[in-house]
Amino acid sequence: MDREDQRRYLVVGSVILEVVTPLFQQRIEHDFTTGGFGSLQAFINSQQVIHTLFHLRHRNSWCCKDKPNCHNPSALPLVYCQWNKLYSENPGPGIHNCHCKFSANPVQLNELDISLSSLILLNCCKLSQQELEAVQLLRQYKNDYLSHNTTGCITQTEYNTLWPDLVTYVLRLDPTKQDDLVRIEHRPLDESLCKKYFTFLLDLHQQIEEIKSTMESVHSSIQAVSSSLSGLNSSAETVFQAMDTAVQGMDTRVQGIDLAVHRTDTAVQGMDTRVQGMGTSIQGIETSVQQTNDLLKELLQKGLTCECGRQINIPLCNDQRRKHRDQYQLGQNIFFLHQQLNLKSLLSIGERELITDVKMMDDGRLVFCRPCENRLMICNTDESETDCISLEGKPWFVTAVNNSIVAVTVGLQFRCYVEMYDINNKHILKSISIPGTFSGNGIAMINNKLVLGGVGELLSVDYQTGQICTITTIEGGMDPCVLHASGDRIFFIDTGSSLLSKDSRTISWYNYIDNKIYNTKLPSHSNSITSLQDGSLYVGCNDGLIHHVSNDLKHTKKVKLNNIEVLNSNSIVSYNTTQNEMIVLSKNILSILHELQ
Repeated sequence: MDREDQRRYLVVGSVILEVVTPLFQQRIEHDFTTGGFGSLQAFINSQQVIHTLFHLRHRNSWCCKDKPNCHNPSALPLVYCQWNKLYSENPGPGIHNCHCKFSANPVQLNELDISLSSLILLNCCKLSQQELEAVQLLRQYKNDYLSHNTTGCITQTEYNTLWPDLVTYVLRLDPTKQDDLVRIEHRPLDESLCKKYFTFLLDLHQQIEEIKSTMESVHSSIQAVSSSLSGLNSSAETVFQAMDTAVQGMDTRVQGIDLAVHRTDTAVQGMDTRVQGMGTSIQGIETSVQQTNDLLKELLQKGLTCECGRQINIPLCNDQRRKHRDQYQLGQNIFFLHQQLNLKSLLSIGERELITDVKMMDDGRLVFCRPCENRLMICNTDESETDCISLEGKPWFVTAVNNSIVAVTVGLQFRCYVEMYDINNKHILKSISIPGTFSGNGIAMINNKLVLGGVGELLSVDYQTGQICTITTIEGGMDPCVLHASGDRIFFIDTGSSLLSKDSRTISWYNYIDNKIYNTKLPSHSNSITSLQDGSLYVGCNDGLIHHVSNDLKHTKKVKLNNIEVLNSNSIVSYNTTQNEMIVLSKNILSILHELQ
């Protein structure tokens, strides 16, 4: 482990814990004191704040007070331990799915970590647009570089891009922190402090999984010992049976005694072997238990708590590690219709206006391409907010780069551009000219690069440097108009030429592993592709149905969504793995479907 990489981790962690977290706490204090509240407890117990935070933790709940302002979030950013830190349920009768059932705890400002304090700031305090952006990004940097960083190191390359941003957004919140930042930037490595900060900043899920893995090993060893004991018992019974037979045979034949003795020797040898095996198993248990004890001691010495300071309980041997979803049964009922949005009223869509693409961001927001209006539209699924970004050209296809940035193919003066937009600040970040291609070709993300459909080729676009290169050429000169990337594969369809082609039902995919293109024929011409949790595909087809395609792309089966028709021949189908939700755009109706759990 490089000591300088460790030092850089300590520097960034120190900024988050020593500068950013107190800044967030002070900003909350400023907000509630200027609002006339005498304490944090009084602030979070106020009608507006408790109502807002209640809906960040509870889904499908409608309050008896202020019901018009209730909303049903697609994500629940306030986790259980954070909610329980802030509020306690009142005893006695009352509506359980209403915030009036809860009262604020006497929590102190210094008990709010960066995660919880940022949630309160972003949702309950009055911040300027610049302050909102600073809080969001500082929290994001903590998640990106520290929460899941199990190495305790930050490389020079990462640090060079991260540090200027940290300085910018800290000073945006408080310009007086310049000296603190300079002091921390030149801090020498203190290994004990680094270890302490590592404990505070690391998401403990991975460490808990290691404990569970060790416990499962102990459980397996116990089963092995149990099996050995059963064998030992069986061997003992064999010995006694053999001896009994020998005793019975003594009255008649001496040879019977010899035979019984021989059988007894064999059985005893078997017992010795099993006892040795049991001893090995016991040693394995002792080793596993010792490893577990060492790990637990280390974590407990560090302080096994989550970010908000609540103690974490670790289920032992009987707990089963949560597994990823198994392969879906082809064509099975996976989703149910949750709600439908009429885009004519929500986005003021005209009868003849075209929406060419829509994607759900990981936070649940929806981004629409409206080429006729030269606009990107952003809205929440609960229809609470609708924003607009005006473009110079016509947006055709969109893909999410991260939680706040999208990449869009834009047609302007007969040329194609890939443009990057920050949907929080609603401004353009970068425009990359793509020569020799069309804005109506698809776009996707894979391996932190953009993939674009070119003329007879797949293109890779580095959105940070603007560098463009060819991934592979496509025989026959087809244009990948519909594009989707998942894992190591890029799926594409030529919707333009395939309508006139003899092979109009072909979906193709490029495999990064072997650098080859494969083809699969579907029952109908396809116009939209999305992948599910298990790697299988949902393909929207011109027969007005979704076709469920197996992970190996060898089998297909038609899907009917809860017996509710939500498709037509030109529907757009897209699944978001973070939200576990699928959206289907058919004409001007957007259907939002939740995955069955």
